[in-house]
This record gives sequence, structure tokens and C-alpha cells, in this order.
Amino acid sequence: MEKESIAVGLDIGTTKIVAMIGKKNEYGKLEILGVGKSKSLGVARGVVNNITQTIQSIQQAVHEAEVDSGYKIKDVVVGIAGQHIRSIQHSDYISRSNPEEVISENDIDLLINQVHKLAMLPGEEIIHVLPQEFKIDGQAEIKEPIGMYGGRLESSFHVVVGQASSIRNVGRCIKSSGLDLSGLTLEPLASADAVLSQEEKEAGVALIDIGGGTTDLAIFKDGIIRHTAVIPFGGNVITDDIKEGCSIIEKQAELLKVKFGSAWPGENKDNEIVSIPGLRGREPKEISLKNLSKIIHARVVEIIEQVFTEIKSYGHEDPRKKLIAGIVLTGGGAQLQHVKQLVEYITGMDTRIGYPNEHLAGNSSEEISSPLYATAVGLVMNSIRNNTVSAVPLKELEVEKVVVAPIRREVVAEPVYEQEEVHVEEAPKRVAMAEKPTSTEGRMKKSFFDKYIDKIKEFLDNAE
Repeated sequence: MEKESIAVGLDIGTTKIVAMIGKKNEYGKLEILGVGKSKSLGVARGVVNNITQTIQSIQQAVHEAEVDSGYKIKDVVVGIAGQHIRSIQHSDYISRSNPEEVISENDIDLLINQVHKLAMLPGEEIIHVLPQEFKIDGQAEIKEPIGMYGGRLESSFHVVVGQASSIRNVGRCIKSSGLDLSGLTLEPLASADAVLSQEEKEAGVALIDIGGGTTDLAIFKDGIIRHTAVIPFGGNVITDDIKEGCSIIEKQAELLKVKFGSAWPGENKDNEIVSIPGLRGREPKEISLKNLSKIIHARVVEIIEQVFTEIKSYGHEDPRKKLIAGIVLTGGGAQLQHVKQLVEYITGMDTRIGYPNEHLAGNSSEEISSPLYATAVGLVMNSIRNNTVSAVPLKELEVEKVVVAPIRREVVAEPVYEQEEVHVEEAPKRVAMAEKPTSTEGRMKKSFFDKYIDKIKEFLDNAE
């Protein structure tokens, strides 16, 4: 009997870590089975800086998701972000020895491998190689070259680069948490999957994901990713400014921002005041909401202007690169009052808040439909595309343990389900993938990530 494809996404953010378990329902929508959330300790601006604390936070989120869903998590698709991420545009070509033969997957592999040999800065590695458009013998704007004839195959690529050490640290945290790594995805791409429609990607759209430690940008045009960037500022910087400006503790600053914060100072009257309890018997502190919104406004303007600089560097003022669908805001920072109006004012572009509810089943809770969970939903969707069985029902595990433990006494300390699952599932899955034709882009992503994840696993094994 074929097992149901259960997908797991793990969003390792600066303020929170979210583990989400989901599957596709009969209508092709994403049904969320369980969610676990923990405070993110040991992560700063999207980068792991304390392995032990990060492992504890991951284990807590994973445990919550398992209890919530009744499934045991085996492997996860993880989002990669952080200020070390940068992207470059690159064009490359190969000359084919026999133009009379049709272009095959091998030719595309050859072209991709050539891009992977690009010289990077010391300590950097290529994370994503995303094809944009192919050219065959000078004929441009070809999206699917397989099956066509030609001597010179050329393509433009969007190459995402990151620090190898940061990526390996994430891999180490996953492994030490007792999980396997089944996929890596750039977080703005995961958020884009969750909140953008295909029409918006075709028309031209900029996705801005305002997280706790970073603000991620992904620009699409003609259905193709054109530009990505990570700005090392997010909601935490706004909280820090409130803490310093109002002389209060961080917990109170965060509450003030969430409950009373506004990115538009004109909305608050001078006489609107909120009272905050004093520390250890001290007098309560009174804070003007107008002053609070001025502090927030100054920092949000700075973040948006930096993002807008990236949008300009993509060249959106060129009529051919115009972003007709404007801007979509998502992430926890998108929930700040009047941030949409401020973005429209600064950029002059149409703006909407992006909710991940388009792909979710109708019975999903309101909390999961929040912009806060956009990245996690996108990672689960990514895992579903890989046809993984990333979690198994706890009831099945209990049965397996009863049956298998007496026979395999020497490995009782090992979790039995892991040994069983790998041999049963892996071989049929690979055969199925070989038989089923996939698109050039989909196949390239899969083949590259198989190699990349194998490389990370090999590195982690050797490091022990």
C-alpha cells in the first residue's frame, strides 16, 4: 500500500521557530495537520549563533507539532535566510557536438554544472541556480528547451549565494535535533509560493517579507524570479528603538509595538497615552502613542527605503521591467498598522498584504492564515512537491516497535522506524521519479538539491 505524502516545513526565524505538518486534501489544497512554535533562541538576523539553544528551540517546536498532529516527524524542508545571502545574474552557454540530436536533460545538466563552477568569494557557496530563459542558436525567450534542435544552448540564471558555514550550521542543528534534512529553500521563495498568484508573477511583483531579524525581497516578472535580496533589518530593530526611546524593557516594547504601534504618526492624537507598569514598586510610566508611532515610523521608513533601493537596482522603471502587480507585504512585520499605506506613499506602487490562505484548505484556523506563517506554509508546499513522506502516524510507530524490537536486539537504542522507513520508501520513490517526466526547472531544482543535501550530509558525517 502506498503511503500518504506527509510534508513538514521548518522555518528557523530570528524571533520564532515554526514546525508545520501538512498534506494535500482531495481538492488539491494544503491541509495543515499540526503546528509547533517556539521562541527562537540562538538565531540572530537569520543566522545561527548558538547551536545548543537553536537545537533546543527546534526540538520544542517539533515536539509541539507532533503532539498537535499525532505524527512523528522524520525529515524536514528548511528555509535559508540571513544577511549573508546575496544573488547574482549570470549567463552561460554550451556548444553541442551534434546539433542534429534533440536537446536532452543531459545538455541542461551540463549547462547547470558549468554554472556551479563559478568562482565565488572565499567561504561562499551557491545555494540556488534558478533558470530564467533559454536561447537556442540565438532564438531567445525559450522556456522549455528539451526536445528542440540546436548547436548552441544558452541560458540566463539567477544564482543565489550564501556562506557555507552558516548553511552547515543549520544542517548541524537539524541533525542534532534527531531529524533528517530533505530540502533547502531560500525563505523569500517559500513565502512567494505561499502568498503570490501565478498572475501576479507574470505581471511583475515584488514580495517583501518583513521578519524579526531580516527583511527578504523577491521580484518576479513573466513568471520568472528576477531578483532576490536580504536586508539585515526587521521587526526586532523597531522593538529595540522603542525600548531605547521610551526607556522600557524589551518585553514591554514588543507588546507596545504589537498592540498600539502604527507606522503612520498622523493617526494618533496628542492626548492618547498608554500607561506601563513600573519596575519593582516604581511609578507607572506614561507613553504618548504619537511618540511611539514616530519612533516606529522612522525605522520602518529606513527599512522600506532600503528595499526600494533594491527594487530600483532591478530596474523597475524600465517599461519592460515594470512591476504591474506592485508590492505584496508578508511576514510578522506586515501586521503593523498602516504599514501598507506607508509603503504605497514611499514607493508609489500598489500594495497589498499577503496572506497564505489561497493554498490552504477551507477549515484552516485563522492563526495559520496570518502573514506570520507565510514562510512555513511555503516550505510545506515545497516538501509536498518533492513527494516526501516526512512524518508517520504515531500509532503505526507503536505497532512497528512491538513487532521489530525482539528481532533486532542489537539496535534497540536506535529509533526503529527510521531504519524501516528508509529501505521501504527510498527505492520506489527514486524509480517513480525516474519514470515520471518533469519540467526543466523542476528537474533542475531536484537534481541540484539532491547533490547539495548529500554534500551537507557528507560534511556533517565527516565532522563527527
